[in-house]
Order: sequence, then C-alpha cells, then structure tokens
Amino acid sequence: MIKAALVGNIASGKSAAENILLKLGYKVLDTDKVCHKLLYELDEIAVVFRDFDVFENGKISREKLGKLVFDIPDLKQKLENILYPHLRIKIEEFFVQNSNENMAFVAIPLLFEAGMEDLFDKVFFIYCNDEIRLNRLIARNGYTKEYAKIRMESQASQDEKILKADFIIYNESTLEELENNIRLVIGQIR
Repeated sequence: MIKAALVGNIASGKSAAENILLKLGYKVLDTDKVCHKLLYELDEIAVVFRDFDVFENGKISREKLGKLVFDIPDLKQKLENILYPHLRIKIEEFFVQNSNENMAFVAIPLLFEAGMEDLFDKVFFIYCNDEIRLNRLIARNGYTKEYAKIRMESQASQDEKILKADFIIYNESTLEELENNIRLVIGQIR
C-alpha cells in the first residue's frame, strides 16, 4: 500500500482534489475534519482555553478558537501540541483500516509544519498561483484582500513545500483539468 499525503496551501484546491480522488475510488482521510472533531472530544483543549473567549453555548467555537490561535502563536503551539499526537494516531488507524488498498490518501494541509512526513510514502502537492488563491480565498471566506494576504503569508511558501513533495498537481484552471492532472500524476506511480 502506498501511503499518500495530499498537501497544499490555503485555497489551493485540496478539497476539490479530495473529491476527485474519492470519485476515482480512493480512500481519503480529511485531517481538517478529524481535527474539528477532536476539538470537541478532547477535554484537554477546553481546559487549556477555559480562560479565553472561545466558547459558545458551552462548546468551543472553531471560529473563535481559530482567530485566537492565529493571533497568538504561543496558543497555536499549545493547541497543536494537544491535537497532533491524536491526529497522528487517527492517520495510523486510517492506514491500518485501509491496508488492502493499493493507495490511500490523507489530506493534511500542514504536513511539513506538523512534522508528520514519516507517516507517508509519497507527498502530492496541490499547486495554484498566489493570485488565484487570493481571489478564491476572498470569494470563499469573505475575507478582505488584506486579511486574505495575511492568512496566505502565515503559511510556509509553496516554493519551499514543492521541494519536499514527490509530485506536483497543478490546479489553476477547471475541475476537469484538475482531474486530468490528478490522473496523470497517479498514472506515473502505477
């Protein structure tokens, strides 16, 4: 089994690529969804952030927590220190559950930042130029241009990540073109 990571910076098209991979019959684990679930399951998070305005109706608000940790790097590090060991276990379980597959994908946007490269055999990077990503982010999230740029700049550059990837999948056109690019890249492995 090939354990594949699907990586890409914000608004690069990872979700679209995930959907295409699912359509093509591949198993895909979305680590964003896993982390969202862990936010509510891990009591430790509620304890660590109990003195901050990150709760709504007695539950952690992803939006409030996200804004807080984006603005305060020390708190972001605390959150990651809680989440990442649990996420690692979920990824390992996913690969065990799908061990009969030829290849399974884990969509993990912050693979390199999380230091989890050791879990994967191949890294697929979804690349999209910054101008398109900026426009997608503004349209999708309703961010101002300035805030969208801040969000984009908070991640390691695509150029750095490309050097660490095994395959680059370009996503600067249509969904049909993205699917063709995915098929081409996967075809190189078989």
